[in-house]
Amino acid sequence: MVSGGSAIRGSRVGSGPMGEQDRGVHADRISISYWDAMGNETVRHFAANLPEEEIPETIDSPSTGLPAGRDKNNPPQVAKNEPYKTHLAYVKERRTDEEAAQILDEALLKLRQRRGSA
Repeated sequence: MVSGGSAIRGSRVGSGPMGEQDRGVHADRISISYWDAMGNETVRHFAANLPEEEIPETIDSPSTGLPAGRDKNNPPQVAKNEPYKTHLAYVKERRTDEEAAQILDEALLKLRQRRGSA
């Protein structure tokens, strides 16, 4: 005699007293459509008894990764990425020594005023 496992011969593994309607396969559901900025539609299904405030207004679109909203005419906008800056571009944005000294003096003056030793 072979012993092993806890399943009774002839039974399906995972079957239990609940029917499909209890497991969610045939549960009442509502379909909500979401649109991203590229015009792609994504449909999500939620339980019919879920309160309206628990249904999200925006999700991430699985096809593009962009945010998707429930309003077809006004979907969330695509984030604007700034172009890559070279090191030279950052060097050009640096302040001059005079500006840096002025900013330092202003900061020290504010600190001294807060301490009351100005």
